[in-house]
Amino acid sequence: MDAKQRFDEVTEGDIITGRDFTVTRDTIQAFADASLDYNPLHFDDNYMENNFGKTSFGGVIMHGMQNFALISRTLTDWLIPRGGFHRRLETRWLKPVQLGHTITPKATLTRKLETDKGYWVTFDIEVTNQDGTVVAAGNAMAEFIDVIPGSPA
Repeated sequence: MDAKQRFDEVTEGDIITGRDFTVTRDTIQAFADASLDYNPLHFDDNYMENNFGKTSFGGVIMHGMQNFALISRTLTDWLIPRGGFHRRLETRWLKPVQLGHTITPKATLTRKLETDKGYWVTFDIEVTNQDGTVVAAGNAMAEFIDVIPGSPA
């Protein structure tokens, strides 16, 4: 099946829901080890008792970039079997994600665009916590291609 056929099989309005992710000290530690980001925001309970200007996080928080990782996994899990590849992601952190929170990424396919050079789709992105509060939001873009990288031509 070529890129055009795979592109034609997806529909504006498709919703991709990622796997739930619960934040623990272990998941924060694992992300810190992978990213080399050992900011006390993520580890030091005493440090997090303080206010940061007019901001109070109410305790240790997950790395914001971990939202990117969870969104990327959600998109990749859905796109790769369909011959699509994640090309761009832009998000904003809206609320802190604290220990014990469970977050879920969601992508909604908002637009299909066929150009002379390819087949593109865009997504609206939301990450919500266990209360339904949006903690991160943004958009992403993906491309459907004929030759899958790493596969025989």
